[in-house]
Amino acid sequence: MVGSYTATVQNTPKGLNHMPFSRTRRTPRIGIPMALAASSALAVLTALAGSGSAQAASLPTLNVSLTASTITVSGSPATGAVNVITTATGVKEASAILVRLKPGVTPAEVFAFLSSKTAHDPNNASKFGAIVFDSEATPGKAVEAQTTLAAGEYVALEAAGEGPPKAHAVFTVGSSSTPVALPAAAATERTIEFTFKGPSTLHDGELVRFENEGFLVHMDLAFPVKSRAAAKQAVKLLLSGNEKQLEKLVAGPPVGFAGPLSSGGFQQETITAKPGWYVQVCFMDTQDGRSHTRLGMERIIKIAK
Repeated sequence: MVGSYTATVQNTPKGLNHMPFSRTRRTPRIGIPMALAASSALAVLTALAGSGSAQAASLPTLNVSLTASTITVSGSPATGAVNVITTATGVKEASAILVRLKPGVTPAEVFAFLSSKTAHDPNNASKFGAIVFDSEATPGKAVEAQTTLAAGEYVALEAAGEGPPKAHAVFTVGSSSTPVALPAAAATERTIEFTFKGPSTLHDGELVRFENEGFLVHMDLAFPVKSRAAAKQAVKLLLSGNEKQLEKLVAGPPVGFAGPLSSGGFQQETITAKPGWYVQVCFMDTQDGRSHTRLGMERIIKIAK
């Protein structure tokens, strides 16, 4: 059984403003209202999470609670499917990140890595473990998403505001002889170098799985636009790196299907976002500093009733 763990606060070493587990991940790159209206974005994310669904209620629960200086993990999941419920108190925006450690790797080694110069590239974290879950939370409301946890030791990181993680916690997932299976998703969206795969139309009320099948770390976000024509224009701007002109095309705050995930990482949630046209994007950086959107990781999708 997983107990309740309260994180200790991490000091913020100099030069870590762009570390991979920070809220300064690629999203703030777009200097437009959709990236700046964090509270609105988180409200939309809550809608996407499909909280209260009968499918989620039947799964074991992992509770992740965030404050301005702590992260607490509680629940009783063993190996298998789990419904992760993330809540935040006293922070305007926050994100819960779960990292499964490789056998023999200690949490102290991970924390040392986060303070190193190589932490700017999240792909370097593969030496220590895998980012298996990454979800944002809105203050006062629970955000739910499903995933599968393997047996092992985990580190939970809190990213709140700008800069590196504000706190961390350590928890263990034990083995189960009868692991619970995830509900079957109606659709699966996949990220891979350097594209998205899966249906380009998602439906309100359907359970959708968002999975990274690439070798590199990827995220899966989308922002609404006013029309299909506007979506086509936005894609051209992203491919050319001309993000400043996107403001006139954006119809609302972005929605986050999944934060940066390691290869094989996934999470699934029920779609209840406002129907309309969206541009799906990954704003991670290559080693030479180019956004993945410059390499083709953007496409037009539609959310239908």
